[in-house]
Amino acid sequence: MAKKEIIVGVTGGIAAYKAADLVSKLAQADVAVTVVMTSAATKFVGTATFAALSGRAVITDSFDAAHPLGPHIEVARRAELFCVAPATANFLAQTANGMASDLLSTLYLCFQGNVVMAPAMNCEMWAKPSVQRNVKQLVEDGVTMVGPGEGWLSCREKGAGRMSEVQEIMAACGF
Repeated sequence: MAKKEIIVGVTGGIAAYKAADLVSKLAQADVAVTVVMTSAATKFVGTATFAALSGRAVITDSFDAAHPLGPHIEVARRAELFCVAPATANFLAQTANGMASDLLSTLYLCFQGNVVMAPAMNCEMWAKPSVQRNVKQLVEDGVTMVGPGEGWLSCREKGAGRMSEVQEIMAACGF
C-alpha cells in the first residue's frame, strides 16, 4: 500500500517550531511529507531541520529546477492533503483573496484536495475584523481551521492566537 502523501506548509511565525514536531510525528506515522516553507519561515526554523525530519528536500523556491513544471503544480498534483501550520495572518489574507505572491500561496491555489490550516499569531492580530473575515472566507471555501488555542504567546500575553497542539492538528488531518 502506498504511503499517504501530504504537504506541510510552514509560514513565518514563532510557532514554526511546532511544525517540526508535526512533521516528525507524521513521518513516524509512515506518512510521506513534503515541506514547503515561506522565506519568513526559514528565519524561525532552518530547512535542514525539516529535511532531516521528513527525509526529503524542503522546497522554498517557486523556480526549483527539480520541478520542471513548477513545484506549485507538481507537488500539488501528488499530495492528498495540504496542511499549513502555522498559518500567519499574512498567509490567511493571501489565500482568502486568491493571491499568489509566493510559492506557498501559489501552491494553495493549485491544490485540489482537502486543506487544513492552523492559524497562529498575536492575540491582537487574531482579534482584528479583517483577520476574522479572512478566516470566515477560507472556511466558506472549504478549508478546515484548527484553532487557534488560548494560552501564553511569544508577545508575553495570554490570549487567543496560540497554534493548536500537534495532536489536534494531526487529528484534523485524519491521523
